[in-house]
Formats: sequence, structure tokens, C-alpha cells
Amino acid sequence: MYDFKDKVVFITGGSRGIGRAMAVKFAELNAKVVITYKSRIDHRFFKPKKIHYFKCDSADAKRVKEVVQNVVKKFKKIDVLINNAGITKDTLIMRMSEKDWDSVIDTNLKGTFFFCKEVARNMVKNHKGKIINVSSIVGVNGNAGQANYSASKAGQIGLTKTLAKELGSHNIQVNVVAPGFVETDMTSVLSDDMKKAILKTTKKKAAKPGKVADFVAFLASEDSDLINGQTFIVEAIQMRQEERLYF
Repeated sequence: MYDFKDKVVFITGGSRGIGRAMAVKFAELNAKVVITYKSRIDHRFFKPKKIHYFKCDSADAKRVKEVVQNVVKKFKKIDVLINNAGITKDTLIMRMSEKDWDSVIDTNLKGTFFFCKEVARNMVKNHKGKIINVSSIVGVNGNAGQANYSASKAGQIGLTKTLAKELGSHNIQVNVVAPGFVETDMTSVLSDDMKKAILKTTKKKAAKPGKVADFVAFLASEDSDLINGQTFIVEAIQMRQEERLYF
């Protein structure tokens, strides 16, 4: 069992789904946990767990900078950044509007860039840190009807590999977790056809958010200090045997 006592873990999009599971996990592991949310927050759930929260649209560069500065001012540092905030606006490309394309790219990819840029300043100053970007299996394999989402998640992988090279000399490890189909509020609204398409490239049973949180805790721990710039597909089966990560 890992112990994150005196560690500050910052999770974007932490109010529900995988983000919420990660927030709870790190709180249980004694971390000081900070999350962001875009619209709604369950105060009665997070306050008793001493999980701090800030309202923030990840696509708003000014607000991202303000939130990061507030967190650093309050806790003096950020040890772990987990970029989890994301949205979907699914449809076939011939029906996809520019607005739907832009909103997904701005939240999922540009938002990751904004947070990495601001948090990296503090991590470089402290000469240590972990950045974990939560991508998706569709960022690796693609998926019909999700051109915007797939592109944003593939972009996170490319961004991660570059940041790993830029920040590695500062003792900062940057990695990607790309979950398969996970039971969350976001995936619950997908059509049956969309769910079937995703499940063709993953295990036949959807994963629980807590399982993803378990693996992220490993990447955030000192046990992963020698791992940098890697993409970990959680629950996927269409890959080489040595890359499989089953829970």
C-alpha cells in the first residue's frame, strides 16, 4: 500500500467518474487532494474526505493559471498532476460541427496543455514531480463517431511523450493511462452501438473506475521513478502480450 503523506495530488475533472475514484483513492492514501470541476460539485461527498475543490473550465487559460497559483499558494507545491478532465460530443465526421470539434479539443487537449504548462513551473522549481495524463484506448485505436475525442486523446499521448523528454532531466516523469471501456457517467450516455464498438477493442466487461485509480496510484508513487514517456493501456487486449495490463 502506498503512502502519499505530505504529497499534494492535483486532479482535473475530479468530481465524478474516474476522477472521483482517483480523488478518493489518494485521500485514502493520506495525500492532500485537490480537484477541479466545471459545473457541479457534491460538497457533502468531498468535504468530509477533506478533498479540496476549485471550479475551473480546463479550456480557459486564465482560469487554469489562477487555480494553479491558488493551489501552490495554499500548499506550497504540487507533487502529482493528473489531467483527467474530458468531454465527448460524438457523431460521424460528416455530421460533426466545427463547434463540437473545437469544444472537445479545447477541453481535452488544450486543457491538458494549459495545466501541464502551469504546473510544470512549480515542479521544475522543486526538481521533482509526476504528471499523468488520462487518455483513452480510442486515442490509440480510433473509434467511429468519435473523431474529435479520438484526436484529442491521441494528442495527449503525443504531448506526453514530448513533455517526458523536456522535463525528464528535472526529475519529472510524464506518462499516459489509456483506459478501455470504464463505467462512468460519461460512458453511460453512449449509444449501444458505440459501446459495442469500443468493447470490441477491450475486455468484454467494462472496468470499474477504482481499478484505473489503483494503477494511477502506482504511476504517482516512487515505484514508477524509472518510467517516463510511456502509454499504459488499461483493460485492452489488442496489443502485444507483454504490454497487457489486466486487473
